[in-house]
Amino acid sequence: MNDMSQMSSDKAEWRRELQEFGDREGFCELLGDDHTALYCEAGDTLIVTFENLDHVFEMNEGKMPWGYDFVTKNGWSLLGMMAHDWTWYRDDAVLDFFDRLRDEGFFDKFKRVVFYGASMGGYAAAAFSAACPGAQVVLISPQATLAREDAAWETRYRKAWKRDFSGRYGFAPDMVASAEKVYLFYDPFAPLDAMHAALFRSDNVVKLRCRYFGHRIASMWAKIGILKEVVHGSINGTLSEKEFYHLLRGRRDERRYQREMLERLEAKGAFFRSLQDPIDTASPQGKFTLQVLGAAAEFERALIRERTKAGLASARAKGRVGGNPGLRTKDPAALRKVRLARQDGYMERLNETAQDWVPHVRRLRPDMAWEDVLQIINGPLPHDRRWTQSRLLRAVKAYVRDG
Repeated sequence: MNDMSQMSSDKAEWRRELQEFGDREGFCELLGDDHTALYCEAGDTLIVTFENLDHVFEMNEGKMPWGYDFVTKNGWSLLGMMAHDWTWYRDDAVLDFFDRLRDEGFFDKFKRVVFYGASMGGYAAAAFSAACPGAQVVLISPQATLAREDAAWETRYRKAWKRDFSGRYGFAPDMVASAEKVYLFYDPFAPLDAMHAALFRSDNVVKLRCRYFGHRIASMWAKIGILKEVVHGSINGTLSEKEFYHLLRGRRDERRYQREMLERLEAKGAFFRSLQDPIDTASPQGKFTLQVLGAAAEFERALIRERTKAGLASARAKGRVGGNPGLRTKDPAALRKVRLARQDGYMERLNETAQDWVPHVRRLRPDMAWEDVLQIINGPLPHDRRWTQSRLLRAVKAYVRDG
């Protein structure tokens, strides 16, 4: 794909350049007065994102849809949906656009389709995933609906209350029923976000709680350095609850997380008091001490990172490069050793789960279609152990090859 790092700082000129870029790489289509769709064609995985167009222009580096660099570096295709206002994408032009993509078989040419969005974009990702049954869906602090009859308790987003959330692609929790898997990330201590999350009740929804993260969960992931890991695992469908909560351990040293947690506790009349240190958050002095300690810990981590990077740079300057020397020189023996080790590790993992799927495959194939076999295998399994068809076929081929 072409470099877009020099996009114009003038909004009108930028939109013209965006149109030209879409014409070269896929398409850029205006959907009524309030929405734009930018498609960049690359690999056989399609990521569909939703965000505010003004945010793209004002905040995103390179002035491209969220994750453009991340998506393209992974060789994936991108369909970036951008709204000019807080519309929640409730516009007939957008509804017709997704109907057209579905009817023309646009999604069928991809092996995997992932709908991704946060907040308003999370609502849209859930709602429009219905246009592509079997898609993967990643939702961060999504709304289920803003319809007054269904969410009269929602006091935010007053500007969008008048929009029609009925009809096509309306109630988001119903729309994700046809998805293969839905990752829903939310803060259970953010009452309104938790109420929306509670409305998503399909069996394919995996709810992952980000306690004391507030509404802007992705920005906290970025602060603690796990954003790419979480998003990559969610897109691939490989992120397990155990792995996710292990990654979240990094939050404990993040000042924003500490502040959010303390504010929530204080609102409930609870305070932190250390029995060994002069810290008592019931007093201004105690709060100050805790904040200073948190700042010192963050400074120490930054110094460690800086020293590590400087050491690596110094080693490279002296001709010492880390890693396996055989792999760096592409030595056939070293490459073969690594390949065999990976295969052995993969077979070990397959053997651990063989009782879940091998008997069914032996009994049902080739008389039954793979899609039906997959449903039978996944029936009794928890969400984090369920198979996709591509993973199952790969496992079967590995077993056959291994004898």
